[in-house]
Amino acid sequence: MRVWIWFGAALFTMASAFAAEAEVLKLPAPQTTGGMPLMQALQARHSSREFAARALEPQQLANLLWAAAGVNRAASGKRTAPSARDWREIDIYVVLADGTYIYDAATHALRRVLATDVRALTGKQEFVAGAPLNLVYVADRRRMEDASAEDKDRYAAADTGFIAQNVYLYCASAGLNTVVRGLVDREALTAALKLSPQQRIILAQTVGYPP
Repeated sequence: MRVWIWFGAALFTMASAFAAEAEVLKLPAPQTTGGMPLMQALQARHSSREFAARALEPQQLANLLWAAAGVNRAASGKRTAPSARDWREIDIYVVLADGTYIYDAATHALRRVLATDVRALTGKQEFVAGAPLNLVYVADRRRMEDASAEDKDRYAAADTGFIAQNVYLYCASAGLNTVVRGLVDREALTAALKLSPQQRIILAQTVGYPP
């Protein structure tokens, strides 16, 4: 296994004795203090479809993903966003220019699943291909035990909404632009991400610095 340690703006590669092919990007510890007061963040919260092309700083990305659905109670592993029956069925796919990763909240790290740029597949709007970051929210229905198909759809949609709103509030506080999107080529993106039939793309969300 190759472990990528993200320090400042640089990536350093370390060899490991493990034989697995996975690549892991260890994020900086999230900054969980400071920021804009909640009521001001709510006042500032809005959608924007204009983004600078430059990549988010590593610390900014780390803070954003922790705010989205990071662990805020270490003893139980529970997250900043609620989850029906604690299924934690929503995976956040982090789509960047250099590849696609899954956010692992338990280790606060990114696990690479694709080494190609598939940003253009995350939406049908032109801006998604050039935006620095697209988040794709995928419900793994296999984790939703003892639920009907209708309930799986209902709860996955609600749980995605909680995460997306966390992202909105963080972006408002941090001066980032964001927009949540339902217009996604789900068939093409499902194939690119090699999702199983039990994994469903719910929404996508674009994030970046203002132009």
